[in-house]
Amino acid sequence: MARAVALNLTKALLLVAVLAAALGAVGWLIGGFTTALLFGFCSLLAATGVYRYGDRALLGMLGARPFALAEHPTLRPTVDTVAAKLGVRPPSLYLIPDGFPRLFAVGRGPSSSALAVSTGALRSLRGEELEAAIAHELAHVRRRDVLVQTFVVLFAATLVEASRIGGWFSRFLLYILAPVGAAFVHLLLSPKRELHSDALAATATGGAHDLADALMRLDRASELVEFAASPATEPLYSVDPFESEGIARMFKTHPPLELRIRRLRELGSSSNGRGDPSVAELIG
Repeated sequence: MARAVALNLTKALLLVAVLAAALGAVGWLIGGFTTALLFGFCSLLAATGVYRYGDRALLGMLGARPFALAEHPTLRPTVDTVAAKLGVRPPSLYLIPDGFPRLFAVGRGPSSSALAVSTGALRSLRGEELEAAIAHELAHVRRRDVLVQTFVVLFAATLVEASRIGGWFSRFLLYILAPVGAAFVHLLLSPKRELHSDALAATATGGAHDLADALMRLDRASELVEFAASPATEPLYSVDPFESEGIARMFKTHPPLELRIRRLRELGSSSNGRGDPSVAELIG
């Protein structure tokens, strides 16, 4: 666990350093050393802003609003219980008023995060499945995957959206900017993070089979409801909600769902899948 946390912190710092260096190089070409310093300083200010407010930007981009307890009385207690099992501070809760079943976490880490759940997910998942899906998202928080995801997805989504300002030139811009964003996504977000979060969530809650069922239900329910969002947001979700074609294929970071479900079934059939002392080792 400590290795995963250190790796994610290193990735976040690497992204900031690369962007600062790139903007500094542009500044050098434009106006020499002084301009390079100015551009680099501005990039660090922007990184600080993303660190502090990037989660709110993503939540707003995806239509999430603060959750009210009356909308689902058992959601807050469920989240608090799962957070305690995973050793993280209970996240701020947001609701996405959308029939498409999805949930995701954003933020900085165990001490500051936000969890967004759609009304479709609340309707589609049984209580045990919802708890298991929440545990998966909070496992990302515990491992600090959420820090890198927030940085990278916001950066990639900004690049994709920036192509819209080009008018007739927008398609050309999209073909230039989308691969750049996708390159950062694949450089910094490994598909293995989903497998590790699956295992941590299942072991900490003893709900390996419930998580497998939740992933299957989310995947099948999504086939019945129309969904539209920036394909750069694909890494945020528990399962990939996009068709694997066109621009969306560039940003695909989830491992095959069949592999995840098989591993969870195997974990659920073993003693580790039912909660044992290895939980402390995993989250400690």
